[in-house]
Amino acid sequence: MSAVYMYVVDRDFGFAPNPFHGYCTLATCKPGIRSTARAEDWIVGMGGKTLGATGKCVFAMKVTAKINFQEYWTNRRYITKRPVRNGSSLRLVGDNIYRRDDATAQWQQADSHHSKHDGTPNPVNVRRDTKSDKVLISEHFYYFGNGAPVVPANLLAAAGFKNKIGHWRFTSAPSKQIIAWLEKAFGSSLNHVIADPFNFDESEKRYPGKGNKAI
Repeated sequence: MSAVYMYVVDRDFGFAPNPFHGYCTLATCKPGIRSTARAEDWIVGMGGKTLGATGKCVFAMKVTAKINFQEYWTNRRYITKRPVRNGSSLRLVGDNIYRRDDATAQWQQADSHHSKHDGTPNPVNVRRDTKSDKVLISEHFYYFGNGAPVVPANLLAAAGFKNKIGHWRFTSAPSKQIIAWLEKAFGSSLNHVIADPFNFDESEKRYPGKGNKAI
């Protein structure tokens, strides 16, 4: 039975998730979801107080593939997901950032939103991100960004979603009604980046590994 995972998005740079280059990917943060979600499951990111978007859907992605970091890094299909820190805003927030060192098998972190300001690995983010080496990939997604629509409150209440820290895994019929509503209301927007991420104008910033602010 497929599941619906829901959580509150505190920061929306276009990094986690990354909805660009034809795929919506969750490759960093949320190791609990990345480790357990499977193909056909849905991941729904709801806005919260930090974004001023409580009750709004920032994105929803149906998992169509699940791979590990090494495959994500080496598969040329996803090479445009690698970050380019002197590139456009879209390339700045690339999430394809982890690979194993050939000699030591230690995790290597590319210069990215999750590295230190000098481009060296940020051990706090490395530790958290690599708790799961899985990448969730979707070719069936809705990314609303700062155009996030309000989800009917009765659907959220019926599913049991609460705007709190952590994530929820639902398999009940009410949670599927949220997906049915999204598909019916926004079917024409499938696989489109409908609006920029909430924090896209700050895409050059880095996340230090704690708190809700990038610097």
